[in-house]
Amino acid sequence: MKTIRRLIYGEVAVTTGFVLLSFLSLFFFFDFLEELTSLGRPSRIDPNATYELRHAFLYVALLLPSRIYELLPICVLIGTVAVMARLAQSSEYTILRTSGLGPWRALHTLLGVGLTFAVLTFAVGDYLAPVTDKTAQLLKASFHGRISVGQTGAWLKERQGSSNFSVNVGSLSPEGGLSDVRIFEFDEKGRIRSSLEAVSGHIGADETWLLNQVQVRKFEGADTQSRRVIRTDTESYRWPSSITTEMVSVALLKPERMRTTDLFAYIRHLEANDQTALRYEIEFWRKVFYPLSCLVMVVLALPFAYLHFRTSGITGYVFGGVMIGISFFLLNNVFGYVGNLNQWEPWVAAAAPAMIYSVVSLAAFGWLVLRR
Repeated sequence: MKTIRRLIYGEVAVTTGFVLLSFLSLFFFFDFLEELTSLGRPSRIDPNATYELRHAFLYVALLLPSRIYELLPICVLIGTVAVMARLAQSSEYTILRTSGLGPWRALHTLLGVGLTFAVLTFAVGDYLAPVTDKTAQLLKASFHGRISVGQTGAWLKERQGSSNFSVNVGSLSPEGGLSDVRIFEFDEKGRIRSSLEAVSGHIGADETWLLNQVQVRKFEGADTQSRRVIRTDTESYRWPSSITTEMVSVALLKPERMRTTDLFAYIRHLEANDQTALRYEIEFWRKVFYPLSCLVMVVLALPFAYLHFRTSGITGYVFGGVMIGISFFLLNNVFGYVGNLNQWEPWVAAAAPAMIYSVVSLAAFGWLVLRR
């Protein structure tokens, strides 16, 4: 059985690697063409520097780990389908079956392959891709000047004692600095106590916000008619907060690009401040279950080893496997949006597509093997 496992593992790994390399080359080409339109753009930080060909090449290269994370499961499906169909067409799989490769042993062997790719997908998506993607965004921001979302930036909330704070960050600089910061303090009845506006700032190592060119307004008085505003201008201001740079990054950048631990910490922060976190919870569980989709892909590919290819070519079956994989990823995205709209349990919205396709593939496998 070691020889059989070595044969299947090697064939699937080589074919999957070839498919992944083909997809990466295609996406690299299109991403690089898109970046060519930005050539010659001056840097907002160094006026003497311009966006050159090497910057575009580096930016696109830094996006490759994210592409690997996104493409690896479907490449596993295509590679495994191609290997299983080719073995069936050349009658090699029939020889393997007579050599002791039963249906459940074949399933166990392919699950071992899928588990290896699942670990690889998790490692790339949770450790390599977030670092390289953030580096790429900061490289692009050095020429655009900042990272921001829309016209209003990112909004966060925090509770400190009897006060509730609403924090708005306009943009995040490439060095991690904050720009256009606004902080509003409310009491338990929802009345505003103070407001703060800062031109710039950064978050210190002790999670204290160090703000520059600050204007503070304090509202004193019990009722609306007797309230008065005390205005203070200061060059620097320290605001203790549990909001970290990673939380601001989650609010400004796409949550699917963040590490699982950072996303979990941001969800805890939202829940502690009575904010809805369903979107981020679904994304968290999707990041948990997404590497396991490699297991679903190999299970989907196994029935192709029991098909007969005497009357039809292998290309049609491989194309069918590719369409099944694409439909899985489309359904995965649809369930995320539907679960968010209908307030489903986050783990259900994230795991439902994988469970549905696993049941369907196991049913097809059982019908082809046990009934035919």
